[in-house]
Amino acid sequence: MDKEILFQNWNFMRLLRLGLGIYIAVQAVETLSLFSGVVAAFFIFQAVTNTGCCGSNGCVVPTIKGNSDKTEEIKFEEIK
Repeated sequence: MDKEILFQNWNFMRLLRLGLGIYIAVQAVETLSLFSGVVAAFFIFQAVTNTGCCGSNGCVVPTIKGNSDKTEEIKFEEIK
């Protein structure tokens, strides 16, 4: 793993994931809960690798570039 990924771009969401992961990990050890341990590992992995649930830019809405210079003629049909 690259050192830049680990030590740069620490924002609020990344710190929040790390904090939640550590908190859930402590609770998992105290209660001996395997499911909580898996959830904690997931949050810590997201914080360390700086990814989210959708991956890198997975939740970004794609931009559709339309050709607004062209006007399309609409044909109407009369119904009686």
